[in-house]
Amino acid sequence: MTAGEEKAEPQVAEKEKEEGDDISPKGDGGVLKLVKKEGTGDETPMTGDKVSVHYTGVLLDGTKFDSSRDRDEYFTFDLGKGQVIKAWDIAVATMKIGEICQIICKPEYAYGSAGSPPKIQPDATLVFEIELFEIKAEDLSQDEDGGITRRIRKKGESYSKPNEGASVEIHLEGKCQGTIFDNRDVSFIIGDGEELHIPPGIEKALQDMEKGEEAIISLKPKYGFGEAGNAKFNIPPSANLVYEVVLKNFEKAKESWEMNIEEKLEQSAIVKEKGTSYFKDGKYKQATIHYKKIVSWLEHESGQAEESLKQSNALRLAAHLNLAMCYIKMDENLQAVENCEKALELDANNEKALFRMGEARLAMNDYELAKANFQKLVQLYPNKAAKVQIGICQKKIKEQLDHEKKIYAKMFPKFGNSDTKEEVLKTKSEKDAAIEEENKENRDEGGKGEPMETDTNQKSQELDATA
Repeated sequence: MTAGEEKAEPQVAEKEKEEGDDISPKGDGGVLKLVKKEGTGDETPMTGDKVSVHYTGVLLDGTKFDSSRDRDEYFTFDLGKGQVIKAWDIAVATMKIGEICQIICKPEYAYGSAGSPPKIQPDATLVFEIELFEIKAEDLSQDEDGGITRRIRKKGESYSKPNEGASVEIHLEGKCQGTIFDNRDVSFIIGDGEELHIPPGIEKALQDMEKGEEAIISLKPKYGFGEAGNAKFNIPPSANLVYEVVLKNFEKAKESWEMNIEEKLEQSAIVKEKGTSYFKDGKYKQATIHYKKIVSWLEHESGQAEESLKQSNALRLAAHLNLAMCYIKMDENLQAVENCEKALELDANNEKALFRMGEARLAMNDYELAKANFQKLVQLYPNKAAKVQIGICQKKIKEQLDHEKKIYAKMFPKFGNSDTKEEVLKTKSEKDAAIEEENKENRDEGGKGEPMETDTNQKSQELDATA
């Protein structure tokens, strides 16, 4: 600290004690705030909120050491997460949108005895002017699509958080369009909340909460009750929900590394049954949560005895097959293909894996690859449904080629019967002839060429049964 700073500090501090407010938690005068322009509304940031501000920082002698305005871009940070100096976390939490304030920060609430050389000397008192522009709730959704947001009203007691399968004890209050529809204390295992009409978004949010934390959780329909709504609570389809949640207590489930192989096999069998129950009820998202547990527990297990390895591989195979079926039902076909590939690594000629991979690729318009899956299947098994699907693939391929012909015809209108056009059409004709020949062979084998939908669906339902 310079001599000029030492001289100026008592004068400024004395002045601000008269005009500003001491907002330091200990009331020690460490953070003094003076509002220069009032903000709008009543909302102030909460812990975890993403806030955007402009600021200018000066030393006590007026020397400017930093300014976001000079860079012409907002400074954005997560409040209460230690990303900024203590004085900022304290002061910004008291501000409203549009507010401009000045804060004076003693060293222990700024950069302390270390300072921030070369611009900020050790034990420097700093002055900031801050303007708050935006408050945005913390996004907890895996895809960062804003579907699950949290605002922490009261911070929890520790850094430990519930995990998948943890037993939790919570209080929740749910609102839809401002009307309370749910208000209760409830205990359950994370992953089974839907049985108690607790949306998946709340289960996801709980895994980011600490014991004693009080939070406001906002859910978009995808993470709430979806397009179906909820008859019990009279929630309409595609409704946004807001919950106030208190995590009163929890007991973490054992992590994979904490279980021996016998425990993993036992728990895998249990969650497989739970997943199958959800699948049969059409709750595919919840089913995937349980099947994924099996994969995570057993995928990297090594050094197993022969009997344990056999059980482990059987459970993993079932999990991947069932995940594939769930993803097909949810129209997430790429993930369905990935799980079929995992299943085929365990059983190279698995009938369900080949069929479901073909189904997923057909839905993705990968007709050639889908046909290859179904053709391999009919070579291995007397599978009538696969023959039907081959016919569908061939029809789609022909439609695709006909569409290409039209495009080529438009591309070469000036060439009439030119060699280029003849070559293109010749190639297409050869492909058409090959497809017709394959159709004939298929019919000779008892297939239907262009099958009725009812036949396909019937066999598909047989294969829908979980492994």
